[in-house]
Amino acid sequence: MRHSVSVTCCALLVSSFSLAYAADVPDGMVLAEKQELVRHIKDEPASLEPAKAVGLPEIQVIRDLFEGLVNQNEKGEIIPGVASQWKSNDNRIWTFTLRDNAQWADGTPVTAQDFVYSWQRLVDPKTLSPFAWFAALAGITNAQAIIDGKATPDQLGVSAVDAHTLRIQLDKPLPWFASLTANFAFYPVQKANVESGKDWTKPGKLIGNGAYVLKERVVNEKLVVVPNTYYWDNAKTVLQKVTFLPINQESAATKRYLAGDIDITESFPKNMYQKLLKDIPGQVYTPPQLGTYYYAFNTQKGPTADSRVRLALSMTIDRRLMAEKVLGTGEKPAWHFTPDVTAGFTPDLSPFEQMSQEELNAQAKTLLRAAGYGSQKPLKLTLLYNTSENHQKIAIAVASMWKKNLGVDVKLQNQEWKTYIDSRNTGNFDVIRASWVGDYNEPSTFLSLLTSTHTGNISRFANPAYDKILMQATMENTAEARNADYNAAEKILTEQAPIAPIYQYTNGRLIKPWVKGYPITNPEDVAYSRTIYIVKH
Repeated sequence: MRHSVSVTCCALLVSSFSLAYAADVPDGMVLAEKQELVRHIKDEPASLEPAKAVGLPEIQVIRDLFEGLVNQNEKGEIIPGVASQWKSNDNRIWTFTLRDNAQWADGTPVTAQDFVYSWQRLVDPKTLSPFAWFAALAGITNAQAIIDGKATPDQLGVSAVDAHTLRIQLDKPLPWFASLTANFAFYPVQKANVESGKDWTKPGKLIGNGAYVLKERVVNEKLVVVPNTYYWDNAKTVLQKVTFLPINQESAATKRYLAGDIDITESFPKNMYQKLLKDIPGQVYTPPQLGTYYYAFNTQKGPTADSRVRLALSMTIDRRLMAEKVLGTGEKPAWHFTPDVTAGFTPDLSPFEQMSQEELNAQAKTLLRAAGYGSQKPLKLTLLYNTSENHQKIAIAVASMWKKNLGVDVKLQNQEWKTYIDSRNTGNFDVIRASWVGDYNEPSTFLSLLTSTHTGNISRFANPAYDKILMQATMENTAEARNADYNAAEKILTEQAPIAPIYQYTNGRLIKPWVKGYPITNPEDVAYSRTIYIVKH
């Protein structure tokens, strides 16, 4: 998501006139008679409840079932969603005007009170939302206090002025706040639906406000959605059926794509890249993505609680080799956590980037010896990743580097998505594969993840100086000052190594030539099925 510095000085007013983003079919384009699409997702969704979502598998489905105040277009710019316009005179108090024709899938109106209820529920400790932190990151008044149990949900800085006017108060000015409301965590849920019973997200029971409704779900097999006839822009929805197939093996998904069973894959095996380019030119896409693939170290227990061990392990990951040879589909070595494509970030040169891999390996050996490990006492640890051929390929390569250069005995362990999430949440790991795709296009979407109070802080990293820098960045008046703070934060991450960034993402996927409207240029890979259509072929 993008934001403009100019809004810091004047009122921001955006109208929905001419900005609605649905399937934009060019004049003269002949559509296929059958408008049905099959999309690959990498795993079975953990939950279809916006407040309980944790990863891309569920988020992609949730974007079809629910809609927030704003959406994104193909460039990642925000455009009206449920809100037809929004404004702020000081970037601290924001007012969103909801469109009159926004409805739930049962025909009842979507109101400002629905957002008040949903956002209060998001931060309520009883909800146990893994994304409650996002409301605090956005700076909504009292969000952090509520999350910490020091205030009640009804004290959250959000209120319904009337049925179609939502007012949000922030702790401090935030020019890009409107961009944050595109995040799935801020999607509304219907109170009556949520309170109808624990099975409210099942087919036939889930009442969303998105362009589609859930028709069918067979766990580990498929999820099927069909148009929501009450959706405010349903007249522009072209696809009449979308099937999501959860497949965690890229080769299996690619095989089904080549067989004609899938129209869009979420990824493909890296080792098939050149062959795919040759066999199906025009169907292979690898644009840059606002995301970083990394390994998180357990900073609270085990051998990786020692920063010298973490730094040694990070240094011996040959990022150049990983990007160019192990992956080889346009990825860039990650010398810092924040991707190069992030708006408002000009990275300083990392010390790692300025050294040869041989120099890095030599320093790493010295660090590991100082930590008490060597040939007589080899370091032993477990590297955990969720089931995926690409994750396995990377894990094998990294384990080999650690063994060759440091003599580390690495046990590789893979787990299915839900089990992996449990291990991650409970800290049951030494080193764990992770990734982060920005929730908005600004460095804090990455760097805030390592602050001590962030529930997404997988490594349990706690550094007061780091927290202070990130807090300071939110108060800066200039982009230059914020950039300096962000580089100072990156320096701490390099030195303390709570994580080891490995590579910056490309958005690798396969798309059939007759599928149009997929926003391949969106840096956050935000895609709504309602913008997609199929041409005659």
